[in-house]
Amino acid sequence: MIVVNRDDAAIINTPHGSQIRPLIDRTDSPITKCSLAEEVLPPGCSVARHHHNQIEEIYYIVEGAGTMTVGEESTPVKAGDSIYVPPGSIHSLSNTGTEPIKLLLVCGPAFYYEDHIFEQS
Repeated sequence: MIVVNRDDAAIINTPHGSQIRPLIDRTDSPITKCSLAEEVLPPGCSVARHHHNQIEEIYYIVEGAGTMTVGEESTPVKAGDSIYVPPGSIHSLSNTGTEPIKLLLVCGPAFYYEDHIFEQS
């Protein structure tokens, strides 16, 4: 059995101003088929436009509100919303609210940096 407590997870400070905590993934276990992370995105910040060639993702909004863009489609999102991001889809999340967005990121296969491709602006 593998148990990782949130308080023991490393904090990654991203260039776009968010904090990501890999909760269970390749960095702390032998897991390879899926991963779970928590991200906190401050008001006025946006996740950099990127895509993954292999990874599919689910963004689950726990707190806050913003705008999610997947491909050419943008839609408002709020706490309780789950958003599926297929492999190859350029995507981003913008915090358009006044409170931080707290979200969970589920990836399959487990997240790995080599499959995180940033888009040119």
